[in-house]
Amino acid sequence: MLKSFLLTTITSIIIVTGCSPKQSEIVVAEFGDYEIKMKEFEKAYSKNVGGIEKAINDSVEDYKNFLDLYVNFKMKLRDAMVRDLPDDPQILDEISEYEETIGSSYLLEKQLYEKNIRDLYEKRKEELRVSHLLIRNDTLTDEAAKAKALEILERIKNGSSFEDEAKKHSDDKFSRNRGGDIFYITAGMILPEFEEMAYNTEVGEVNPTPLKTKYGYHLLKVTDRKERVPKIKASHILIRKENPEVEARTKESALELAEEILQKAKAGEEFAELAKEYSEDPGTKNRGGDLGFFKRRQMVIPFDLAAFKLDVGEISDIVESEFGYHIIKVTDKEEYPDYESEKKAIRDIFENTRKKDIYAEFLNKLETELNYSANENVLDNIISSVNGVSFDTSYWSSDLHKEFGQSPLFEIENQNFIADSLFSFGINYEQTAGKKINENTIKNAYNKFRENKLLSAKAKHLINEDQEFASLMEEYRNGIYIFRLQEDEVWNKLDIDTNEVYKLYQETKENYRWPDRVRFGELFMKTENALKVMQQKLNDGADFDSLVAKRGDKSKLPDPPKDKIVNADYNLLAKAAFGLDNVGDYTRIIKNNDGWSIVKLLEKLPSSIKTFDECRAEVISDYQDLESARLEKEYIERLKNRYEPEVYYEEMEYAFK
Repeated sequence: MLKSFLLTTITSIIIVTGCSPKQSEIVVAEFGDYEIKMKEFEKAYSKNVGGIEKAINDSVEDYKNFLDLYVNFKMKLRDAMVRDLPDDPQILDEISEYEETIGSSYLLEKQLYEKNIRDLYEKRKEELRVSHLLIRNDTLTDEAAKAKALEILERIKNGSSFEDEAKKHSDDKFSRNRGGDIFYITAGMILPEFEEMAYNTEVGEVNPTPLKTKYGYHLLKVTDRKERVPKIKASHILIRKENPEVEARTKESALELAEEILQKAKAGEEFAELAKEYSEDPGTKNRGGDLGFFKRRQMVIPFDLAAFKLDVGEISDIVESEFGYHIIKVTDKEEYPDYESEKKAIRDIFENTRKKDIYAEFLNKLETELNYSANENVLDNIISSVNGVSFDTSYWSSDLHKEFGQSPLFEIENQNFIADSLFSFGINYEQTAGKKINENTIKNAYNKFRENKLLSAKAKHLINEDQEFASLMEEYRNGIYIFRLQEDEVWNKLDIDTNEVYKLYQETKENYRWPDRVRFGELFMKTENALKVMQQKLNDGADFDSLVAKRGDKSKLPDPPKDKIVNADYNLLAKAAFGLDNVGDYTRIIKNNDGWSIVKLLEKLPSSIKTFDECRAEVISDYQDLESARLEKEYIERLKNRYEPEVYYEEMEYAFK
């Protein structure tokens, strides 16, 4: 109930802009010694309706109605202060728990995910063509590999060709023969540190610093940088250099044929028809050469380079590849998607390629910021003393607990965290709960426990460092106060008086009606002809129920089950049954989703008022709603008598102006 209430009370924070100082200071309402100014009203209204754009287009009448509600809300908050709810221990504990829980999630979302996902999205708008020269450090020592990379880099700085050096010295056998060219890449494709260096290197330049990765030392050169097209759609005509099905086919004759076809295509002949007639690619020939959509690097390099240079509708010159001669026509291009539609996919890329290292850096930064220090010898001593204990309640009676339970594992901002806290966490942590305590499980629990405590400690600073989070917490606190007030003034005062409930029923019984209902039987067959045979038997006097029991096709159970009373509009068969006049009548043949049916009317129940016993729960619910509304009204009236609010509706003409 609390969560549901708070969800309707707490909304996202939207800061209203474009409000002149004079207009923003207009007083729109007063209560007691307090004022509500236009800037506060506009902010609250915008949050309530879902944004400034929506708010601006609403009517003055909408503003007035909301102003009434907002004044009531503010008077309740003042009442919460008078009742000292901000100092209530239970409320303080709940707010603290929420701040810690939501703060950790908020921290990760804002400072880890959102920042890096946005950065990745922006980078993926571009693609880079990159070359590299790799010196592996598994056959050489790390020092020797680095020295060799620096030696080559010095020669390149002095005028040696990067491509020639790559062909001679690179340990990457896949790109070596192409002068180190690894073709076009975009962020999220390969090693993050490699991509980061590539995006920070100018086109035509060799980065002046060797990059160390898990593979060794890389020298990196960027040869092109352009706006990225995620996918293109193209068709092609392929003429093979060698084709055993074509007599006297030579490379020269293949090129000559390709040139003839190209002239026809550029003269306006239908590309798809030319592909069907001439193309020697069996996979696309019958589709008019259609390759569908494809990304960079899905085709061989010559084809890829030519295709991605073309505009939609444009036809390439002849492109030679290892497969033969291609004529390419681009038929569509996919635009780079907007951030919101691409966000989930980018998040997945971040999770799979970058999060681990960036998260480790993030935690290391928190350690420094929060004065984290670890007593590593304590953890080592615990690991060496483990003897058959598991992450369960048996820990609390173990020697491990007795010997090390109060030992401090680490400190964050002068707060110590002891071994007992770690094991209590491990007992409930899904990856260690119930498992034997050993070096692996202890370290697993320890790392997660440390992460959680670092995040929680940082979360406590957010309220002073992040205005959006501070506003979120203010909204939550206000929601808690309002909930407690409603609980005290409305929900706890509700008294279910049986006599009053019955009285309400008597006064409003027309509100509690059964709809038209029906009970029917069904004779079903999969084919119309089979059912016509049954229909003839019925016409000859056969018993409906006997035919149902004996029918050969029993693959469909009645829906609804036989003899069940259902609303007359439950389905097509129920409607047909209710349309019959007399019990025992049956319908014509009816086509339904599964086959064919004849329906017999067993009982017809026209709309009627429910008895009190039949609708008791509904009446009680309505009575509670009425009583809640009455108690709420009485509470608001008491607040109005106390604070004597003045509401200046005429000022709503100037709202959002």
